[in-house]
Amino acid sequence: MPTPPTTLRVAVDGVDGSGKTVFADELAHVLSGRGHEVVRASVDDFHQVRALRYVRGSTSAEGFWLDSYDYDRFRAELLEPFGKGPGHRFRRGIHVVETDELVDAPLENVTSGSILLVDGIFLHRDEIAHHWDFSIFLSVGFEVSVARMAVRDGASPDVEDERNRRYVGGQRIYLETCDPAARADLVVDNNDVSAPVLR
Repeated sequence: MPTPPTTLRVAVDGVDGSGKTVFADELAHVLSGRGHEVVRASVDDFHQVRALRYVRGSTSAEGFWLDSYDYDRFRAELLEPFGKGPGHRFRRGIHVVETDELVDAPLENVTSGSILLVDGIFLHRDEIAHHWDFSIFLSVGFEVSVARMAVRDGASPDVEDERNRRYVGGQRIYLETCDPAARADLVVDNNDVSAPVLR
C-alpha cells in the first residue's frame, strides 16, 4: 500500500470572474476550522512581466493563453517544494502585477500535514495539471463571468466586446485545449455564488 502524502496541493480553477478567490478563501476557512494548516496562494503572483505578457499584442487571445504566467517558476518555487514535502522551502510569489515588479516572496518551510490551496486560471493546463493532488473547477458561463468582471473592473459586460477579446478568447482556447472540467476531481456550478451546485 502506498504511503499517503504528508502534504496536499489543491487547485481552484475557473475562468476570470468565476469566483475562484472567494471560493478558495472560504474553503481555506473551513479547512482551518477543522484543524488543518492551509497555505493560500494564487497563480496571479506568478505573472510574467508586462513586456512578456503582451509580446503578441494587447488584444491577442493567444498571447493571454500562452504568455500570462511563468510556469517554470510556479512549479519550481511553489508546486514542486510542496510535492517533496516537509523540509523543503517554497515561495508564494515572484511578481506584483499592479506594479509589474519582480520580487522574491520570503522563503517558507513546508510543514507536515499542510494543504497548499491555489486559485487561478489555466490550472489544468498540461504543464501543471499533474502537480495537483486534488483539483476543483468552477463552471461559470461567460455571460455571467464577464458581467461580474464588468462590475469588478469596469470592463464591458458584453462577452463579444472587442475589449474582452484577449481574455475571453484566451480562456476559450484553454477550455477547448484542456477541457478542465474533465480533468478536475470536482466540478462546481458557481453561476450563483450564493448557491453553488456540485456537478
